[in-house]
Amino acid sequence: MPPLHTPTPPSISPRQMTLMRIVASMAWSDGNLAEEEVELMLSRFSGLFAPGHGSADHLREELRDYLMQNIPLEESVPQLHTPAERELVLRLGYEVISSSARTPEEDLINEEEQSAYQTLVNLLNLPDDVVQRIEAEARDNPRETSLVNHMTEHLQAFFAG
Repeated sequence: MPPLHTPTPPSISPRQMTLMRIVASMAWSDGNLAEEEVELMLSRFSGLFAPGHGSADHLREELRDYLMQNIPLEESVPQLHTPAERELVLRLGYEVISSSARTPEEDLINEEEQSAYQTLVNLLNLPDDVVQRIEAEARDNPRETSLVNHMTEHLQAFFAG
């Protein structure tokens, strides 16, 4: 058996990598990450992270290996250092798990997603009122754009400010 190959880290900041990994982990929580979702997330994240890092196409390829890895939340969440990062991750995590059901008969947030989300909430250790506010905002703000567009808007605002 050949040795496992660790992909070369992409040319993004550790902060960007941590946020991407946590969002990807939440997307993986139900055990299913469709190729269409991967392509759309790669397109958006590479476009968002490319300024200052060269070509978006090159960065897209660098990110693919890392997006396809299902990194446990317990490894990534401790790398968040500010309340703003923790709140952003909670919002994006909630949006990811509440974006769709795998089948028409399934609840919008299935058992695996709910479990992963509760793990995320516990690891983030945010005050209950902050968690409730973020969940309410995510539920109450209707999306006129796709989930990834919505996530991209939040990430752009976060990195800009």
